[in-house]
Amino acid sequence: MNKTISRRTFLKKSIASLLTITGLGIGGKYYIHNIEPHWLKTNHIPISHSFIPKGFHGLKMVQFSDTHLGFQFQLKDLQTLIQKINALQADVIIFTGDLMDKPDKYRNYKEIIPVLQKLHAPLGKFCVYGNHDHGGYGSEIYKSIMEMCEFTLLQNANIELSLLSKESIYLTGIDDAMLGQPDFPEALSGIPENKYTILLSHAPDLADTAKNYPIHLQISGHSHGGQVQIPFFGALVTPPFAERYPEGLYNIDSLTLYVNRGIGTTRLPYRFLSRPEITVYELHSPHI
Repeated sequence: MNKTISRRTFLKKSIASLLTITGLGIGGKYYIHNIEPHWLKTNHIPISHSFIPKGFHGLKMVQFSDTHLGFQFQLKDLQTLIQKINALQADVIIFTGDLMDKPDKYRNYKEIIPVLQKLHAPLGKFCVYGNHDHGGYGSEIYKSIMEMCEFTLLQNANIELSLLSKESIYLTGIDDAMLGQPDFPEALSGIPENKYTILLSHAPDLADTAKNYPIHLQISGHSHGGQVQIPFFGALVTPPFAERYPEGLYNIDSLTLYVNRGIGTTRLPYRFLSRPEITVYELHSPHI
């Protein structure tokens, strides 16, 4: 499968594919520009596995992704989003990349920090790089923002989540597939056998590699669900590394993959049949 697509080709395909929708008239264009991009949906995904310890039964992880601040999604929208996430009372909060659309051109990026700092999760907040976070010389900007907001940045690294009962699971994060240097052996280094392991990967199509490792759940974003979908056809345009798995839940051999549709938009400020999404994962243990 060809994983490369130029920005110009992406734009041409996107614009062409929107002609049918915008042809519906002013009302259709208003909907895809003003209504659906702000029509947030919360999806609840139960996750069961024999390796999930008893003490983690009912643990709640909340994922948000792809805010693309500075394009269509603005700081005031982020403030509203943070309130909605906190209302879900997550044990763990996960951000799977693409904070700003163009980090090098985002003015006053320090204003993001006090907003993200309001997110609360007793077992921690974790994130990975997306391609837009690396783009525009943004790697250090993104890292600085997230660390100041008490997120743990998992760049080919892992961390143990432990309870007072000494039970634990592992979170691991892989670098972005497009502009980073993903390294699975490094990301998984030191994780004991038979420990429930969750991979954070901005790019969903890395699941075809992840399935070959002792990873049980992969959580991704990047695709935006295609942003624009046509009934009976699906996503019209998906970015590289989100072509095989564009949205939703997949079972790939022994790996479970979930692809979040993201919050913001990029390149074109439209969504159609691809509502922005917060995902709530609830772990279920068979040992209760």
